[in-house]
Amino acid sequence: MSDVEQSDSLPGVPDAFQRLWTPHRMVYIRGEGKPASTGECPFCVSPQRSDEDGLVVARGEHAYVVMNLFPYSPGHLLVCPYRHVRDYTDLTTDETREVAELTQQAMRVLRRVSNPHGFNLGMNQGEVAGAGIAAHLHQHVVPRWAGDMNFMPVVGRTRALPQLLGDARSQLAEAWGL
Repeated sequence: MSDVEQSDSLPGVPDAFQRLWTPHRMVYIRGEGKPASTGECPFCVSPQRSDEDGLVVARGEHAYVVMNLFPYSPGHLLVCPYRHVRDYTDLTTDETREVAELTQQAMRVLRRVSNPHGFNLGMNQGEVAGAGIAAHLHQHVVPRWAGDMNFMPVVGRTRALPQLLGDARSQLAEAWGL
């Protein structure tokens, strides 16, 4: 073990706590990577990539399903129109229908793949309402299990996720057509 890994070589008082380091979350916490223009919008860029690189689970004619890069729980999906629109009232009838249908299908697939006990569904309209990327409408589909959240998000500002995004994307994409 290196000197850095030995608690007696570091300043401070060692304690009994284990550390779950999630430095990748600093990008989200600092607000980095938020799009300044449509060309930088991750919800516009993602469907232009391969499904694996863009974390796309399923594609429709007017909307698509993508993994949330900063998930609340394993399998957290986003349903996004391809068109760059900010507000739910700006969706066409076809876009509204397909976002709803893809949301329903996402719930069915998540039930088959990971058997959640419930779901949180929602859209945050505007930054003041909690939208991380307010410029491009997206519907959250968050699977939930009894006892799935603990003190970590509140005390440690950390979420412990037992599955990698790529693995979850592969399982969900494979189950989408069943």
